Amino acid sequence: MRKLKNEFYQRSDVVKIAKELLGKILITKWDGVETSGRIVEVEAYNGIIDKASHAAGGRRTKRNEVMYSEGGVSYVYLCYGIHHLFNVVTNRQETPHAILIRALEPIKGVDVMLERTGKKKLDTTLTKGPGNVSKALGISFREHSGLSLLSKDLFIAEDDFKLNKKDILESPRIGVDYAGEDSKLPYRFYIKGNPFVSCKPK
Repeated sequence: MRKLKNEFYQRSDVVKIAKELLGKILITKWDGVETSGRIVEVEAYNGIIDKASHAAGGRRTKRNEVMYSEGGVSYVYLCYGIHHLFNVVTNRQETPHAILIRALEPIKGVDVMLERTGKKKLDTTLTKGPGNVSKALGISFREHSGLSLLSKDLFIAEDDFKLNKKDILESPRIGVDYAGEDSKLPYRFYIKGNPFVSCKPK
């Protein structure tokens, strides 16, 4: 496997990067324990002009400040006080683009993922949905937001997996009705037919 480099993340087109993350492998190595999964569903968030983004209108808070970093770091936030959601920060410094990883297909460390999630056996719910992704891979907003994606403990890699463009489907994002017209943008991308994709579009 080849770890993605900063150049991958520091491009200007967040939608293009989101599509290209499909099929890549998200890997964590906490305390020497490796877990990983192939990315099968993502959502792009287009910074200050995107009403669905945490940085809409140039909003800056202690929580979202990492979004304004140079691309190639993690942005992890707590949703509903329960779910830790893992995002990839892209573009250059001061341009707050991010991509939410919504679902993975497990590859390595399934036994550890089961233990972390309290599940008894592997099924598609293990890494289906962004909250389950972080729980299975041991990602926490308190410990892991702002980490470099070129680190030895948290990174994204590519292998020889090839994804045909016709197998990349798109839909509006999930759970962003508050964003008005921007909630209809086709910024959610997923691999056709993959059982770990979180849900079908309406």
